[in-house]
Amino acid sequence: MTTELQRPVGTIDPAALIDPEMMERLTARISQDHAEIDGQMAHRIVAQTAAFLAASAHTPGQRLVPSKLVDIGWHTFILHTVDYAAFCEQVVGRFVHHVPETEADGRDSKTGEPLRHTVAALTAAGFTVDHDLWPTSANCGQCHAGCHDSPKK
Repeated sequence: MTTELQRPVGTIDPAALIDPEMMERLTARISQDHAEIDGQMAHRIVAQTAAFLAASAHTPGQRLVPSKLVDIGWHTFILHTVDYAAFCEQVVGRFVHHVPETEADGRDSKTGEPLRHTVAALTAAGFTVDHDLWPTSANCGQCHAGCHDSPKK
């Protein structure tokens, strides 16, 4: 009989998912590209981006959306294509596509429901959630049920 140990909710530091050198590069890039974001805030953004992407592995088939701040981290990470692809493969088990949404997609991110669902998924996956970084959603999602080539319902 195998017993799986349950980790208390919110105990995984998502910053630990990112190699420290990569964390430094991403943090510096965010601060460089966004003058209003200091190094400490950029570090928090990268950590929550890692949690968002990693939660994709725990919620296959469910649509998760980043907050506007986490989307900045995601865009920055994607620019480092080799590192991003390796992170996705190692942490998520597959590449996570960034899919911008339009009003024509018929999704209403203004209700806050997709964002609440995402924060719940991060929490369920055991990640510490930095709630200050999740006030509003961005107009994009990860690739499970929203890819440009996903079947339309």
